Amino acid sequence: MTMSVAGLAQTTDSPIEVDVVGGTSAAVVIAVPAMPTPEVATTIAGPTDALGRQVAEVVASDLKGTGLFAPKGPSGVPGITFPAVQSPDYPTWESQSAASLVQGYVKTNADGGLTVGCYLYDVALKQQLTKAGYVVPARDWRRAAHKCADAIYARLSGDSPFFDSRVAYIAETGPKGNRVKRLAIMDSDGANHRFLTNGQSLVLTPRFSPDYKSLLYVGYAEKRVRIFIYDMASGTQRTLVDVPNTVLAPRWSPDGRTILYSMAQGGNTDIYAIPSSGGTARRLTNSPGIDVGGSFSPDGRRIVFESDRSGKQQLYTMNADGSDQQRISFAGGSYATPEWSPRGDLIAFTRVGSFRIGVMTPDGKGERLLTDSWQDESPSWSPNGRIIQFFRTSQGAGGKSSLWQVDLTGRNERKLPTPADGSDPTWGPVLP
Repeated sequence: MTMSVAGLAQTTDSPIEVDVVGGTSAAVVIAVPAMPTPEVATTIAGPTDALGRQVAEVVASDLKGTGLFAPKGPSGVPGITFPAVQSPDYPTWESQSAASLVQGYVKTNADGGLTVGCYLYDVALKQQLTKAGYVVPARDWRRAAHKCADAIYARLSGDSPFFDSRVAYIAETGPKGNRVKRLAIMDSDGANHRFLTNGQSLVLTPRFSPDYKSLLYVGYAEKRVRIFIYDMASGTQRTLVDVPNTVLAPRWSPDGRTILYSMAQGGNTDIYAIPSSGGTARRLTNSPGIDVGGSFSPDGRRIVFESDRSGKQQLYTMNADGSDQQRISFAGGSYATPEWSPRGDLIAFTRVGSFRIGVMTPDGKGERLLTDSWQDESPSWSPNGRIIQFFRTSQGAGGKSSLWQVDLTGRNERKLPTPADGSDPTWGPVLP
């Protein structure tokens, strides 16, 4: 089939559904040699032979980060020629103990853009499993690499792709008692990093809109706490909620039309819903205590939130209109920062006290803790609901914070590279 998505033209065949829930006992060895070019040409992103190696490096890094694959290459494995891209030398890759093989190419187009070819082969069966071609502006070569990795991951795992996505977070610098906090975004692997705010005002809890056009966040400026929406195209922001009371934890609905937030008033903190275009807010909770952290289910019908109405922070669910409020956490201890999986099957949370990341089903069953470090909090799901991103604060007076990911097995953790300390991560959907 052929499709055009945000400047990428793609061709691919249908994937085979192979369930890998919980991961595999041994990572699959997959060879990823450098991608050749039919003729070396110079682009604004560099020469095509260098880009071929860089694309392969990104593909290998993406696949390795899942914990399902053990990529070999592009360094340390034989190089290939352009004619060999569609005619693999299977004995060579058998000698490398590779179960699968990724080959591809990079070539320039008449308009200065690139075509990146991506082919996946089964080495034992000596057959092609999938192929894809991506046409991109030269500066977007990394997107083509992520798309290639997505195609391979989807074909071999039977799961949905997630590499071609972005992360927003709060970049932190300065001493612990006087942190400068800036809004920042980057690719899912930490590349293409940029700051969106200058740090002159405090910012917290960013969230991407479902269409990636906007970022929602809390800002402290002029001794006021407000909720802002940042327009990604223009770099401007508008105020959504400006009241004398403290507001916190804004979240989008799946269709982008509604925003949840919490507001403290008269000794209580309750959850409200307001149209994302602005207007009158509706109060959804009205119980003594603190109700915070609403997160919609993928179908938009239910909301999970935290409340201390029982005496401790616990997790509750309710209908989108505030009705049918039910407690779902009963394993003991306290819970915070719940977020509903995009698959709808799990809710991630912070286990307060031990500060560990965990998951449970929407009815509160099957609770599992995935991390066991000093202080982990604020989970955010990958677009396919298989990996959770969070931030970790180090032990000691410095209290350095950093961004991490963990898969649903709890065995595969990785730290994301950021130019500054990081907190409050949010993982956006796959790019349109």
